[in-house]
Amino acid sequence: MCTAISFKTKDHYFGRNLDLEFSYHETVTITPRAYPFKFSNNKSFASHYAMIGMAFVQNDYPLYYDATNEKGLSMAGLNFPGNAYYEKNSLTKDNIATFEFIPWVLSQCSTVAEAKSLLENTNLVGLAFTEELKATPLHYIISDRNKSITVEPLKDGLKIYDNLVGVLTNNPPFDFQLLNLANYMGVTKEEPTNRFSNILELKPYSRGMGSIGLPGDLSSASRFVKAAFTKLNSICGDSESESISQFYQILNSVTQQKGCCRVGDKFEYTIYSSCCNTDKGIYYYKTYNNSQITGVDMFKENLDSKKLISYSLIEGQQIKMQN
Repeated sequence: MCTAISFKTKDHYFGRNLDLEFSYHETVTITPRAYPFKFSNNKSFASHYAMIGMAFVQNDYPLYYDATNEKGLSMAGLNFPGNAYYEKNSLTKDNIATFEFIPWVLSQCSTVAEAKSLLENTNLVGLAFTEELKATPLHYIISDRNKSITVEPLKDGLKIYDNLVGVLTNNPPFDFQLLNLANYMGVTKEEPTNRFSNILELKPYSRGMGSIGLPGDLSSASRFVKAAFTKLNSICGDSESESISQFYQILNSVTQQKGCCRVGDKFEYTIYSSCCNTDKGIYYYKTYNNSQITGVDMFKENLDSKKLISYSLIEGQQIKMQN
């Protein structure tokens, strides 16, 4: 299970929690402009937009979980089992496998509008990367500093939704997630008023009672509601420090702890949380065992090279002693 959000103060920020029961030893990976992207539809780009994000690099190919390109367009894939449906190859559209979908969009689009236009001729197929790495059922959030969309490959076609909330989790489909928000119209950041009865004098006995009813469980639908409420009511200054801190506070409202969600003989947990300043190209992250925020600036690298640049995650807890 995962949660992704788009958030804007003075700059624009995009990131996610990756919630799984195992790790592929992912790395913060920069794909420079001259890295030779070759796609399964036989198209290739010798030159393209550079990008930075979290990826599992296999056979010198970045399998991105989430990424931002040098123009500030961002994209993340989130688990969508039971609903994702991949088409057979089309004779009239660009056939793109799920493992290359993020590079396909970010290598050539600078805005959500351009991504929408590209998707009109894109056909998502279930091609496996290798025999061991099968096609993963995913849906996606794509964001620039002004707009977000959700992209879902369903049985009745590739659906594109305007995402005014700027939040995405996993199942169920996005149209239900939006409809489900109506169940929480009574939740408020304000002190509640007595609507129960006009003959009973009921008063709040605690702060925060306006948010009673806001879900706190780990299901995708509940995390969507909680993240949306937290983000849409968020108050934040414009500085980088304040913006990053508030972004992580929003993600922290829906993080998963080891031991609370069993998956077979393992437990799902938040492996990493990311926050990318999409205007500056700085990718921040923290991990389950390291709550210190670490940053990688893609513009400090040679973005005209042909080779991937990867940084292993700092996993051990970093503690600053004051005495």
